[in-house]
Amino acid sequence: MNPMTWLSDLLGLVFPNLCAACGQPLVRNEKVICIACSYNLPRTDFHRFDDNPVSRIFWGRVNLHAATSFLYFNKGGKVQHLIHQLKYKGNKEVGLHLGAMLGADLKSDGLMKDIEVVIPVPLHPKKQHQRGYNQSDQIALGISEAMAIPFSIHNLIRNTFTESQTKKSRYSRWQNVSGKFTVLYPYTLEGKHVLLVDDVLTTGATLEACAQELSGVSGIKISVATLAYAQG
Repeated sequence: MNPMTWLSDLLGLVFPNLCAACGQPLVRNEKVICIACSYNLPRTDFHRFDDNPVSRIFWGRVNLHAATSFLYFNKGGKVQHLIHQLKYKGNKEVGLHLGAMLGADLKSDGLMKDIEVVIPVPLHPKKQHQRGYNQSDQIALGISEAMAIPFSIHNLIRNTFTESQTKKSRYSRWQNVSGKFTVLYPYTLEGKHVLLVDDVLTTGATLEACAQELSGVSGIKISVATLAYAQG
């Protein structure tokens, strides 16, 4: 046995890496999420269909090429646990790993195979400083690496600090974020198909506000993807 492999196995016994979904120790060749949890993730496959529950949320509100969410979100379920690990427990690897899985799906099949740039929904610098990082950056980076396309975090910015969207109504959420985003370098996105990325889709208000700002770019085509879809 390779000495480094032996050492890695020994360290794994003393300080085991745990599955971010179920908390069980990961075995060799498993990363972030164990094989069983990965296999049983509640995928939506919405990226294959232009008429799906996510795309319908935006109909009549903003012009999108396509919209999808990777997983169904249910309270108390493993997907909620994964999102909690990413947003509040500093586990960036969850975003990168699930983003890469989503990116592989988008690249292999469906309506978003020709995406050219990935753009995460930005946090205000104050909130990003409080949290330490933007969870949507990690998801977008995973997608970017899986699809081998650019990742842009300094073009679309949030220019106003807003209150948490939690427990707000759909209209209140829209009021809270409308007009709060700016595209700094629109010429770099002209004529491109961009993918706007966020963690969880509820009312879609934040994504709508971002897409409205991006839609002012000449010739742009906008699609939307989130890790999870919180059903109403």
